[in-house]
Amino acid sequence: MAHIHSCVGKDDRRAVAILLALAALGLAVRFGPLARRGAPPGAVAYRAREVRPERDSVAARALRLARPLARGDSVDLDRAPADEIARLPRIGPALAARIVDDREANGPFGSLEALDRVSGVGPGLLTAIEPYARFSSRGVPRSVLEPRSATPGTPVSLNTATELELAQLPGIGPSRAAAIVADRARNGRYARIEDLQRVRGIGPATIERLRSRVRVP
Repeated sequence: MAHIHSCVGKDDRRAVAILLALAALGLAVRFGPLARRGAPPGAVAYRAREVRPERDSVAARALRLARPLARGDSVDLDRAPADEIARLPRIGPALAARIVDDREANGPFGSLEALDRVSGVGPGLLTAIEPYARFSSRGVPRSVLEPRSATPGTPVSLNTATELELAQLPGIGPSRAAAIVADRARNGRYARIEDLQRVRGIGPATIERLRSRVRVP
């Protein structure tokens, strides 16, 4: 009898241990990382493979933007974003952002000469970027590139024109028109068209584009 009692005791202890293990497993399934949120108790959800964003393309773009332009490379200044334009020689992020802002305000450039209308762009910089610059709007009619330009007619007087009249001139726009009027009030009348270069952002290329459209006095 003692032997039978001993065997029963072992079996009971084993059963209790198994029950405790099953209970612990149930708690782990219910509250552990494999439990699906909102699922009934005891339901097991397999963890889906974590979807990570594509990093290769991001890294490749970062490497490409950091790489200097090689011979044969080019940047479309009529379409490229600021970070692409910043790859050009002597053009940093700030100037690239101004180029994009000017393009959005006044339309595509269409030529290297027209880029001179951007503040901070001068003959030296134009020479440096010429091998790498291209313009997808080159050859597009001026009426399309500059929809706000005035119809050719009587030249506008630089010394009496209003901001609105000046803003219609090619390569000027509202911000430069305001700058011209402010410069005129501060520094006096223009004696010749070349005096417009005292306004920031207006260079020789812009002067040539305006020569037949303005008059002094």
